[in-house]
Amino acid sequence: MTINIKKCTLEDSRKLQEISYETFNETFKHQNSPESMNAYLEKAFNLKQLEMELSIITSQFFFVYFNNEVAGYLKINTNEAQSEEMGDESLEIERIYIKNKFQKHGLGKYLLNKAIEIAMKCNKKKIWLGVWENNKNAIAFYKKMGFVQTGTHSFYMGDEEQIDFIMTKTLI
Repeated sequence: MTINIKKCTLEDSRKLQEISYETFNETFKHQNSPESMNAYLEKAFNLKQLEMELSIITSQFFFVYFNNEVAGYLKINTNEAQSEEMGDESLEIERIYIKNKFQKHGLGKYLLNKAIEIAMKCNKKKIWLGVWENNKNAIAFYKKMGFVQTGTHSFYMGDEEQIDFIMTKTLI
């Protein structure tokens, strides 16, 4: 079993789009209407949008490989790229997804530790993320990893408003 992480570049936009669609669908299609899912997927993961996000200097994407196959990805944001005003001492995990067939191999923890490592190198004092209130497995994972709920925010799946828990972990 080999696990590797690779930072994504603009040349990875199509591969990023493929894994974004696949992992988001696997995670949420059973709990949302097809119309809401399609509206979100088209807005969030179209090539133009992903290429724009890949070019933001304060955002970074990483693929995680399991036995040389892309198994998931991570997106982190700092400073003004954060989706909420959390200040310059924070790093946001905006996306962390693992394909279903690769779950339970420690890859989520591996990506989370990568985000923490980057946060520490950048002298960030906390790391935070938003997780859908109905994503019980993810919430349990983040709690196990030392995150606590510190707030909520709205997340729109198409026209449908959903609530995300803001979860934070203090690093220093």
